[in-house]
Amino acid sequence: MDIKSKSKYLFVTWVLLIAYGLSGLFSALGNGSQFMQGDYLESEEYANQMNHFVTLLHVYELNTMTKEEMKEEITVSEEEIEEHRMRYGNLGDQVSSIGMQYEGQIQEAINSGNKAVEEALKKERDAKVADITENFNSDEYVRAKVVKEKEKNIDEFFLKLEEYRHEFLNLEQAYKYYIKDRNTDAVFTNLNLGKNESVSNIMNNKEMYFVQDYTALQNIIAYTGHIENFMPYNEVAEEILRKQNRDFTGQIGLSKQAPDKHFAVSNYKDYQKRQMLFIGYLISSIGALIISYFLAKRKPATVFGSFEHMKPLYGRIPLDVRAVMLLLTGVFLLLSMTLISEQFVYYHSDIFSSLIELIISLIAAASLLAFGWVQLKFLLEYRNDWQQLKEDARNSLLVKGYYAVLDAFIVKSIGLQLLIILGIAFGMGMLFVAVLAAGGGDIIVIAFAFGVISLPIFIFIMRKAGYLNKVLKHTEELAAGNLGADIPVKGKSAIAKHAANINDLRNTVNVSHKEQAKSERLKTELITNVSHDLRTPLTSIITYTELLKTPDLAQEDRDSYIEILDRKSKRLKVLIDDLFEATKMASGNIELHKEKVDLNQLLQQALAEHNEALSQSSLQMRVSQPEQPVYAYVDGQKLWRVFDNLIGNILKYALENTRVYISVKEEQNRVVLTFKNITKYELGEDLNELFERFKRGDQSRHTEGSGLGLAIAKSIIDLHNGSLDIEVDGDLFKVTVILEKLT
Repeated sequence: MDIKSKSKYLFVTWVLLIAYGLSGLFSALGNGSQFMQGDYLESEEYANQMNHFVTLLHVYELNTMTKEEMKEEITVSEEEIEEHRMRYGNLGDQVSSIGMQYEGQIQEAINSGNKAVEEALKKERDAKVADITENFNSDEYVRAKVVKEKEKNIDEFFLKLEEYRHEFLNLEQAYKYYIKDRNTDAVFTNLNLGKNESVSNIMNNKEMYFVQDYTALQNIIAYTGHIENFMPYNEVAEEILRKQNRDFTGQIGLSKQAPDKHFAVSNYKDYQKRQMLFIGYLISSIGALIISYFLAKRKPATVFGSFEHMKPLYGRIPLDVRAVMLLLTGVFLLLSMTLISEQFVYYHSDIFSSLIELIISLIAAASLLAFGWVQLKFLLEYRNDWQQLKEDARNSLLVKGYYAVLDAFIVKSIGLQLLIILGIAFGMGMLFVAVLAAGGGDIIVIAFAFGVISLPIFIFIMRKAGYLNKVLKHTEELAAGNLGADIPVKGKSAIAKHAANINDLRNTVNVSHKEQAKSERLKTELITNVSHDLRTPLTSIITYTELLKTPDLAQEDRDSYIEILDRKSKRLKVLIDDLFEATKMASGNIELHKEKVDLNQLLQQALAEHNEALSQSSLQMRVSQPEQPVYAYVDGQKLWRVFDNLIGNILKYALENTRVYISVKEEQNRVVLTFKNITKYELGEDLNELFERFKRGDQSRHTEGSGLGLAIAKSIIDLHNGSLDIEVDGDLFKVTVILEKLT
């Protein structure tokens, strides 16, 4: 036998030993903790099995409470009452939610003229409202509901116990127990003790595979903490059982008298067999690696030189395809090693079949290891040629496909059309392949020609579509007023000429649509906010007007509804007046009646107007003014409106129990007024939008403001040729008003 043949056989043996050795180490990582921890009866698997039995023992034997006794132990805390009461929000939220649920149905019944359905729905709605209202009026009413819920949970608990009883009876065949309640001396056991026979005669190593002290088990497992692992969890039952003051002692053992086919016993015996196989497998795999190490000194890897002729062919494969090949090789290698380890980790009665599977898995692992090694060797050569790596990366299928798809879908409709056409083409190709697989020999030439022609056509079409999409996309950008770089002109085709013409037109376009977009957005927000703020009081007016039509309405309710109608109608009038005034100011259609006004006195009048509201609030006012009058030539009525709006904003949006600072200062020929407070709401980043109509600091719009206060104030100050600016530092909100001082 020549040296080259010997080297090949040596290489094959070497690779087989490495594959076998690595599979053992791989198995040790996955299964070592399972088999190297000692006896099965000390393993985590057995501990979990024992824990399961003890948990079920608590439920079915040690728990002596009946369903009725458990229900008598039901208690309801104040926290549970409050939780039930507020489960769906406060009273107002729940009543509002119920009203919204029935509003559409009632309106549909009204529209259809079905008076009976309308009355039934209203009666049902009113009953629910009354029930919710009673929840907030009576703790006992809620307590009775909570008790019913808990009783239902207990019924469900006992129903589930019957469903799981068969599992406990099955385990009881293998496990023997003798448990005693120290408090009551009650004994719980499934031992068949003779008249003069003691527990120790049975609960010993002769009769049991393993005996455990119950106290130690009780320290490991608390029934109430583990019941959810073995049966549907029931919080109510757990809470009641936890209150039982039970103190148990005794022993639990795995009986040698249990049937060999019982899973608790068969698991024990199978584990011992599997453990011996695993230890032998691990030792032999380590030995295989040691032998492979000594064989390596004879340089069996030199046989890799025979693979050099494959390098040019391998280099033609795209880089990402090569990476996927290496990844798949690794995945299948791990799979084959897993199959090898399973022959030792899991016990098989058919030794011949196991041996055949082992040989096949070992050959597959060795082949994959050799193939992966060759791929890795070629790929590692990029370490010395980074430029080639970059070039191959640019030519990879993933990169080419990525840019081709991006270019094709710049205009989605064209890309989609191409995708459909190509999908049909490839579908036909798959059909030809199916015909071929079915035995259609005459179709071989057609299928081959289709495969050879379709791929180049696909690349050509996608490149042309990508260039056309680039031209169209640039055209859309220019039409939208967004200027960009010139379109690249490629060749002399019609598309290229079109691109050159668009480049010429680009030089004439210089229009920005930024402000227009902002104007449209603010217009949309204005319509939305106006609709919301006007609809809210209007809806209330309509609702309570309908309620007033209710026959036999109590006088107290009638007066209450009228008071609400009065308040909501006044609210609606304020909104409409503010909107009308803001519109007039925005159009400039307003006259100012200017006169000499003392700003100190005007500010004091505005504060006095809000004196009652300020005194009832938790805000602490700090007002600083010069002692002498500060005059300005202004419209006193309009400027008073500015102060009134700013102070009103402070009352609505200032955080409770904080200080508010208002100051008047003279600076050369100007008067500077500042209003500072801590906001209760988080403000957005664009402060200028607070001057827009119907904009509020309270984005949820729960406050009574119209959202026009700052817009009106800003307009009034602008008409006086002054300035009104906003500054925000964290939660500090500051408004600065600057007016020309009258000297």
